[in-house]
Amino acid sequence: MLSQDEVFAELGIGPVWRLREAPSAAPGSAIHADLANWDTLAEAVAHCTACKLHATRTQGVLGVGDRNADWLIIGEAPGADEDAQGEPFVGQAGKLLNAMLAAIDLQRGNNVYITNLLKSRPPGNRNPEPDEVAACQPYLLAQIELVQPKLILALGRFAAQSLLDTDETVGRLRGRVHQFHNVPLVVTYHPAYLLRNLPDKARAWEDLCLARRTYASLTSES
Repeated sequence: MLSQDEVFAELGIGPVWRLREAPSAAPGSAIHADLANWDTLAEAVAHCTACKLHATRTQGVLGVGDRNADWLIIGEAPGADEDAQGEPFVGQAGKLLNAMLAAIDLQRGNNVYITNLLKSRPPGNRNPEPDEVAACQPYLLAQIELVQPKLILALGRFAAQSLLDTDETVGRLRGRVHQFHNVPLVVTYHPAYLLRNLPDKARAWEDLCLARRTYASLTSES
């Protein structure tokens, strides 16, 4: 049986980047390790005060979809619509994400779980700040542990850079398979970006095809 790296080499998609282990929550943090099931995780996100975003959000946005999914989609942070509805990727960006998934024979809620790096909306949809990312990190790691995905699709610059601990652009990160906590990770553009930059939809399609090939190879191994 081929190893994961050998499978990637067979696909001709380059080396796997390995992320350093992420730090755990600091002692005394408002976030604790007791996030071992969905009920306690949802409760923790709903009542989180670990960073300043709790003062301006409407609600925490945990995620949506199949909690036993093979595909984990990770975006940046909730926007205004997500903050109001309590679900990630709604509105026009959500519609485009649904279309992107449909293009590779996937659909929201069926073998797909969707979440964001941050669970609270930054005011004015500004970029997340380092302390906010650190505060939400235990929630994301708990979701990965609970979902046990076979593949992660990172949407957009901020999600990709934060997950891979790099300042490289999406343009340089896409086209290769990386890893986050031993889960293969593919980078592509955020749907909101694609709505403003239509020519990059062709590149996003290439990324989705890469993700689909990688997933097919991984599942054929098992």
